[in-house]
Amino acid sequence: MRFGAVPLVDAQGAILAHSVQVQAGRLRKGRVLSADDLAALQEAGLSEITVARLDPGDVEENAAAMRLAQALVPDPRGAGLTVQEAFTGRVNIRADRRGVVLLDAEAVHRLNAVDPMITLATVPPMQRSWPGMMVGTVKIISYGVDGAALAQAEKVARGAMQVCPVSRHRATLIVTEVAGRPVSAEDKGIRAVQGRLDALGITLDALRIVPHEAGSIASALRAAKGDLSLILTASATSDIHDEAPAAVVAAGGEIARFGMPVDPGNLLFLGRIGTVPVIGLPGCARSPALNGADWVLERIACGLAVEAGDIAAMGVGGLLKEIPQRPQPRAGRST
Repeated sequence: MRFGAVPLVDAQGAILAHSVQVQAGRLRKGRVLSADDLAALQEAGLSEITVARLDPGDVEENAAAMRLAQALVPDPRGAGLTVQEAFTGRVNIRADRRGVVLLDAEAVHRLNAVDPMITLATVPPMQRSWPGMMVGTVKIISYGVDGAALAQAEKVARGAMQVCPVSRHRATLIVTEVAGRPVSAEDKGIRAVQGRLDALGITLDALRIVPHEAGSIASALRAAKGDLSLILTASATSDIHDEAPAAVVAAGGEIARFGMPVDPGNLLFLGRIGTVPVIGLPGCARSPALNGADWVLERIACGLAVEAGDIAAMGVGGLLKEIPQRPQPRAGRST
């Protein structure tokens, strides 16, 4: 692509590089200049204009952006994505279902290394999605790009984006209470968990409020009929042998991981009873603010395997925003 100022007489068919005010209005950048446009520019007192001119083998920005987006998402319906129309060298890619965004990060890195004028920006991997949410945007920075470079970008990025849909649709929530601190269905913690389930399109199949002791929790777990069981305890779970984890084992299950390197969210535990995952929610799940439990719940809801190693790997980026209910707990006392 050639870029620069040219005499008006040589500018027909070129792409206007910068918007220009003329008597009849404004000629917008990116416009392919016609004979009438050149007459208007001459009337405005201009003798030359800055333009971009494509070379043989170059691909115009909108066509290039659409080609790359279609390579990224060759099967939009199967991927749970919508590829929107191109404009000013940009194509937005949006989710069309609830789930989590799966990305081939290495493919995205390779795409962005092909040519500085060919770019893709995305949300982070495993980001929760909802219908209409933008998950990626292709942007061709220049008015046109070399066709060979575009073909290389298409090749390395093919099929690199999709939304993994929610596949667990019914949950049981077990909430414990201690003497003198009764819990009702209107408890703010229960409402916060309900909000998380609603956002994923999961039905709260059953709410069970039980005493804070392993036997009662285990009985509720055995009676659970959902695809997923959640436990929200009245007292923080402080050890893998504490009441809630012990209840999972007593109900015939196992604990895959106690504790996570995400703050807030350290005291989460993850177990399973047969094929049903059990998430022991940390106390911060009583707030709607983002915490480590969200990352685990969202992946589990979509049928993705979450093992101890997956949780251990969440530490990078796992220092999340403080929540109002626990202001600045990381700040030690001044000495």
